[in-house]
Amino acid sequence: MMTLWIILGVVVVLVLMVIGAYNGLVQLRVSVQNAWSQIDVQLKRRHDLIPNLVETAKGYMAHERGTLEGVTKARQMAIDASTLKDKLAAENMLTSTLRSLMAVSENYPNLKADQTMMRLQEELTTTENKISFARQYYNDEVNRLNTTVQSFPSNLIAAQFGFKAAEFFQLEIPEERNVPQVKF
Repeated sequence: MMTLWIILGVVVVLVLMVIGAYNGLVQLRVSVQNAWSQIDVQLKRRHDLIPNLVETAKGYMAHERGTLEGVTKARQMAIDASTLKDKLAAENMLTSTLRSLMAVSENYPNLKADQTMMRLQEELTTTENKISFARQYYNDEVNRLNTTVQSFPSNLIAAQFGFKAAEFFQLEIPEERNVPQVKF
């Protein structure tokens, strides 16, 4: 009779361990989804700011049509992206085109002095900072999930219930990895 109670106790402990591991994986997956939604909110804000920025710049930058069209095209690609991988690539492209717009706008003193442009640039800079922090948080959550999904014994539960490692939000444009050069 004592052996039966011991076996029953071991089974109960194992079941509780599986339930705990499963719930932990669910919490991590939801944390990753939440972190991505935080990025998505900031990306939406950036997407909303861009048309105003381009419209303000248009009047001053008649000769920079290609740059303005590039930003508009990159924005639309970012909005239309449906998978996480496509969204990551499109957002990296948008970041690159926005940087080129800001660099080109430096050549137009009247544009730099325009109050609307200054306000939009400030809002965009603030939004870019929020995106950067949200990406960092997302990658931290992905790291926690991926570590748990790949660690023993939770990897057994993860495999059994279909939990998969998530993708990190990474730089796709090699030039963005380079350290900017400052010359005086």
